[in-house]
Amino acid sequence: MTTPAYPSELEGDVPTTVGPVHVRPIRPEDGPALMAFHEALSPQSQYLRFFHAHPHLSAGEVERFTNVDYERRLALVLERDGEIIGVGRYDTLEDNEAEVAFVVADQYQSHGLGPLLLHRLADAARARGLSRFVAETLPGNQRMLAVFRESGFGARSAFDGDVVRVSFPIA
Repeated sequence: MTTPAYPSELEGDVPTTVGPVHVRPIRPEDGPALMAFHEALSPQSQYLRFFHAHPHLSAGEVERFTNVDYERRLALVLERDGEIIGVGRYDTLEDNEAEVAFVVADQYQSHGLGPLLLHRLADAARARGLSRFVAETLPGNQRMLAVFRESGFGARSAFDGDVVRVSFPIA
């Protein structure tokens, strides 16, 4: 198996209300930093991301989350002062559709970093031939629902059992 080419064109520094943030694709060696990021999230943020109490990532999850092919599976990290403060990812479901998910460190929430991740992921996905994102979130995750609603993508949402399913074109 060949190692996928790292897409350095997705790297960059972005001015934000919390100061400059470095955006870049995740790398396999980010495992320890990803674990530290996850464990620093509040129990509520962990719950909203995984839909259940999830205080620790398993070794398998770390492997899966940090080893992506940068095409059908892509993850971007936000870094500030050398630490991960946000992670967003998409996983292709069908030829032109991918599931998107992201989480931002508690102290950086409500500062526009979720929308930053969403738009960067959408740009990368479009460049890779994808045209639609879907997501599932808990009904109580009003911040996430607001990110989708205010994204400018024309997101539509509907209840699907115990979750809200969101779908939108990224073109």
